[in-house]
Amino acid sequence: MDGILNLNKPQGLTSHDVVSEVRKLADQRRVGHAGTLDPMATGVLIVCLGRATRMVEYLMDSPKTYVGTVRLGVTTETYDAEGSVIDERSTAGIDRADIENELAGLRGDILQVPPMYSALKRDGKPLYRLAREGVTVERDPRPVHIHSLEVIDWALPDVTLKVVCSPGTYIRSLAHDLGQGLGCGAHLAALTRLASGDFSLEESIPLSELNSERLPELLLPLDTALMRYPALQLSETEVNAVLNGRAVSATEPANSRLARAYGPDGAFLAVLEYWSREGVWHPRKVFHPT
Repeated sequence: MDGILNLNKPQGLTSHDVVSEVRKLADQRRVGHAGTLDPMATGVLIVCLGRATRMVEYLMDSPKTYVGTVRLGVTTETYDAEGSVIDERSTAGIDRADIENELAGLRGDILQVPPMYSALKRDGKPLYRLAREGVTVERDPRPVHIHSLEVIDWALPDVTLKVVCSPGTYIRSLAHDLGQGLGCGAHLAALTRLASGDFSLEESIPLSELNSERLPELLLPLDTALMRYPALQLSETEVNAVLNGRAVSATEPANSRLARAYGPDGAFLAVLEYWSREGVWHPRKVFHPT
């Protein structure tokens, strides 16, 4: 089976747990996910089967939308509700204006320090394993972009935020940084991914409703991962060139570095990359007709 699943991950499972379940239902090994969700988080988890696993990089490279509850006054070692409490402080005197003032500094292009409890590696070893051994290492700040960050509800000590951000953003770190800025500490108490690129929670399938019989009909086509890129219709001559790894002349001015290519029959064939110096579209990933 080849295709993409938009699943609603339940709380308590790792992303790898979900992939393992899909592997069993599909009875195939070539399955992967596009963007990790922590076990406590719920919401959109994109899972790719078969040839669709080649689309993971494009699925991951898209904005993400979350709604999360930040609990002020309590700091945990993992920056979320799964970690041990390491500090508690009063939230007395904190008002909406204080929160909005701190959020202003967390919007746009920012540098974010990843949490120690993360899957990032140091000398080949995941940081969370070092953290469990009581080892803390310096983490280089990483650039991320917060497209929007707004308060949608608040009842201290809880503040509910809606976040639209670049891939690679740690919402746990946003919660931690907000608490540090307010001087009371904070952690992420709940998190739901509302959207990953064009894939929304409203259109997702609860994992509990997935079974081997329904699986084939729920698979989305491979090119669903590329809808934000322009479509190019190729002639038979161009199809033969692309399928054999040769570039084709640009059929129109390129307004995107990447494009999805289709044959005269409408079949999706390739991801093309525009080479501006030569003025051609070069095959980046080719999907031969099955």
